[in-house]
Amino acid sequence: MVELFFSMEKKKITVYTDGACSGNPGKGGWGALLMYGDSVREISGFSPATTNNRMELGAAIEALEALKEPCMVDLYSDSSYLVNAINEGWLKRWVMNNWKTAAKKNVENIDLWQKILKLIKIHDVTFHKVKGHSDNPYNNRCDKLARDAIKNNS
Repeated sequence: MVELFFSMEKKKITVYTDGACSGNPGKGGWGALLMYGDSVREISGFSPATTNNRMELGAAIEALEALKEPCMVDLYSDSSYLVNAINEGWLKRWVMNNWKTAAKKNVENIDLWQKILKLIKIHDVTFHKVKGHSDNPYNNRCDKLARDAIKNNS
């Protein structure tokens, strides 16, 4: 008997995200670019009362939730909060410490971090830090999408 194994290679997606806040807390917006091959999809959203960090996390969540199947994702963000929490192991330590920081304080935005944890179990995500408000056209576009979401809902 011959067994055939079909390996469906995951699609490789590039994602850029950014969040913005008018006041912190205040009105917030987020933007994301999802790129696959020659295809680029722009998404954005608004929150009437939020923080900059919530919008940064929200942008990553919305982008990952927009993917219709498990993918390999390179996610680029100018948020040190998001990227360092993953790459420096903060998120793992927070979970191990029952959502407490090293200073024994409650971790902020637990609801969003829990969503990110679920999403990175579905997708193979590599997080990359980019310099914000610089010469990266994709990051700049996400920043404009986020700011436009605030402007268009104010």
